[in-house]
Amino acid sequence: MPEFGYFLSCEEHSPAELVEQARMAEQAGFTSLWVSDHYHPWNDHQGQSPFVWSVIGALSQAVSLPVETAVTCPLVRIHPAVVAQAAATSAVQLGGRFRLGVGTGEALNEHILGSPWPETSVRLEMLEEAVHLMRLLFTGEQVSHRGKHYTVENARLYTVPDEPVPIDVSAFGPRAAEVAGRIGDGFITMTPDRSLIERFHSSGGSKPVYGGLKVCWGTDKEEALRTAHHLWANEQLPGELPQILPTPRHFEQASQLVTPDQVQAAVPCGNDVEAHVKALTKYVEAEFDTVYVSQIGKDQRGFFNFYRSEVLPRLGA
Repeated sequence: MPEFGYFLSCEEHSPAELVEQARMAEQAGFTSLWVSDHYHPWNDHQGQSPFVWSVIGALSQAVSLPVETAVTCPLVRIHPAVVAQAAATSAVQLGGRFRLGVGTGEALNEHILGSPWPETSVRLEMLEEAVHLMRLLFTGEQVSHRGKHYTVENARLYTVPDEPVPIDVSAFGPRAAEVAGRIGDGFITMTPDRSLIERFHSSGGSKPVYGGLKVCWGTDKEEALRTAHHLWANEQLPGELPQILPTPRHFEQASQLVTPDQVQAAVPCGNDVEAHVKALTKYVEAEFDTVYVSQIGKDQRGFFNFYRSEVLPRLGA
């Protein structure tokens, strides 16, 4: 049986709200935290996007749970040497209870400085180099690096944890899963797709697998569905659109094509215990090590009460 964590949504909530949700998650029996790393929300309805590293500092003082970014893009907007410093400091603040989740990112967040947005194959190549560079810096030794995509001169991290920060790699396609297996300390994916997990394992051996899903708990199922569709229809956009659309406005335009039925098929809505348990059981059957759940909308306390008393006990948590 996997463990169950809570996924803090920086796109929807202020820093203070995120810290309070982390406290409620710990009290409800969730065993770890994911926190998203964005410059923009996916759409204006979501309405927030605090700087994740400041939030992590606050979390380190508020809860005793492990924390991971899900996920950071160390390629364009922030140089991997700077991400390495942020991750190392977070690991020290959290007493070693920090993992760095990384991925190839989205134009939505990464194009803001006017840099070109590379195609997927180039971003995967950049990610491999970035991970290699960050691991060198996590040693606390002085590093000079002149690679194809990044240059570092005489860089040394003086604040580092006792053990190097684990780096988990996010992937949504077979090629990215192979890269994750080759360079990652773990695998992050948002769907219970056994074929991706098998591709990851075949490329790098036995490593932990982490997954996540969104739900919208509420006593009125139809209202919960309207909330999920209003805030997160973008999650049902197909193919590479989520990686290439540049602004929240573009996501709002594309999301007009997503129907409530599509959201209902993907997101457990309402207070039917069986629906929530069934969605999580798919991850159990796919042999995930940890599954992170994110509640859509404002009624966080109701969600945590529901999961503490009804859902997590059914899953043996």
